[in-house]
Amino acid sequence: MSKNKRKSAALQQKSKNEKLVAQMENQKKKTLIVIVSTIVVVAVIFAGLFMLAGRDSSTAGTPAAPVEFNYSEMSRMGSEDAPVKIVEFGDYKCPACAQFAGVIKPQLVQEYVNQDKAALYFVNLAFLGPDSTTAALAALSVYNQNNDAFWTYYDALYANQGDENKEWATADFLVELAQKENLPIDFELLRKDIEDKTYISQIQSEVQLATTSGVSSTPTLFVNGVMVNEPFNMEAIDAQIQAASEAAAAQ
Repeated sequence: MSKNKRKSAALQQKSKNEKLVAQMENQKKKTLIVIVSTIVVVAVIFAGLFMLAGRDSSTAGTPAAPVEFNYSEMSRMGSEDAPVKIVEFGDYKCPACAQFAGVIKPQLVQEYVNQDKAALYFVNLAFLGPDSTTAALAALSVYNQNNDAFWTYYDALYANQGDENKEWATADFLVELAQKENLPIDFELLRKDIEDKTYISQIQSEVQLATTSGVSSTPTLFVNGVMVNEPFNMEAIDAQIQAASEAAAAQ
């Protein structure tokens, strides 16, 4: 091979090498950009998650503001001036409500209502079936005729509760139960109130109140507007009542 040809080949090889080096350098730059961009994106995501977690943790322990109830519109046992007001949302077809009525309510009445330390209120959350509403209509009729008779009827309804999956709270059953309990009321008016749905607007208002108050199940209990987390834990209820009593006394 002549000297000129060897020189030309060397120059061509050098040119190829330079192009290859340039391509490698360009690829390195692209790779570096991708890596840096990925790191930035990951950092932004983690920063966002950290801030969100911090915000959640800062509010997790913050108690919800007490619900402002209009107690004058509710069925009540005890003095309206009692410093502690206990509100139960219930359904007469609800088996858990029957358990509450038989176990927890008597303790609340004995330890707090009868001692004028608290008043007990009932709100209808009639949602399990059509006869949930029928039973609520009957109970409100009794309440509006005789407040004391209402609580006797409340106990009787739960004590004689039928199968949750059957329609047992008929007008006939509800009137006969009131007669069996010898309630001091007008039984004909009771039947009329059931059949005419006299208090249906009140029931609808109470169901709406449950929704706006964050109630999604029965029984649900509130103490001075603060929801009770464990409505069957009497020790926890006692503690919440005591705290509410102390807060009311300090005002």
